[in-house]
Amino acid sequence: MDLQMHGKTAVVTGASKGIGLATVKALVSEGMRVVAAARTITPELEQTGAIAVPVDLAAAEGPQSLIDAALAALGEIDLLVNNVGGGDGGAVGGFLSFDDAVWQEIYELNLFAAVRATRAALPSLLRRGGVIVNVSSNGARMPHAGPVPYTTAKAALTALGKALAEEFGPHGVRVNTVSPGPVRTAMWEAPDGYGAELAASMGMEREQLVAGLPAAMGMTTGRLAEPAEVAALITYLASPLASSTSGADHIMDGGAIKTV
Repeated sequence: MDLQMHGKTAVVTGASKGIGLATVKALVSEGMRVVAAARTITPELEQTGAIAVPVDLAAAEGPQSLIDAALAALGEIDLLVNNVGGGDGGAVGGFLSFDDAVWQEIYELNLFAAVRATRAALPSLLRRGGVIVNVSSNGARMPHAGPVPYTTAKAALTALGKALAEEFGPHGVRVNTVSPGPVRTAMWEAPDGYGAELAASMGMEREQLVAGLPAAMGMTTGRLAEPAEVAALITYLASPLASSTSGADHIMDGGAIKTV
């Protein structure tokens, strides 16, 4: 299927691995020119052919510097994918286990990075009639299901997408959100990731936790999603084929959320 994106431009944050890396690959395969941002530029990212920009998006000045670099490289921006997130290392525990520093760190990465990147990119997106796709989490709708600073930051990100779609939709900018459940990324697969920390806190092996996760979360598909599946949805939403889709939150969680 031709998604009619050849020659257009994109900025993807959190692009070194997982969903971000898969999204960069998908957009490049559609003929887009992509600026890919990550704190660490991995060999896998360099091999995509995207323009890799090393930047710390949790720092207040990071998103503006990224967009400045993207405008210099691309001229204008047709698509912004606010994918960067995480910061869940050490975020195992209940509400009383998180002090202000943890809340601040997680919100900087999962909410304010998107706020700042969007603010910096919007003038160009308005000129181009562009698209924003925010990558949130199904935890935004089940805030008890993960570290509360993380899930509430994602809930705020989802709300931000709705507000932006309402304000800027009449001016030609579409905004949508993709909210995955568990995806087979380093968050769950890495020996030092959140999955390993959570498993240790429960007295389990990481492999045991991950194997039981679909059943524990009520995922009717019986498996974790793959990064490429999420990237395919992001790419479609960014394309002209989805030109009537705006202000939507697309949940990709294997059927874990049961409410309407």
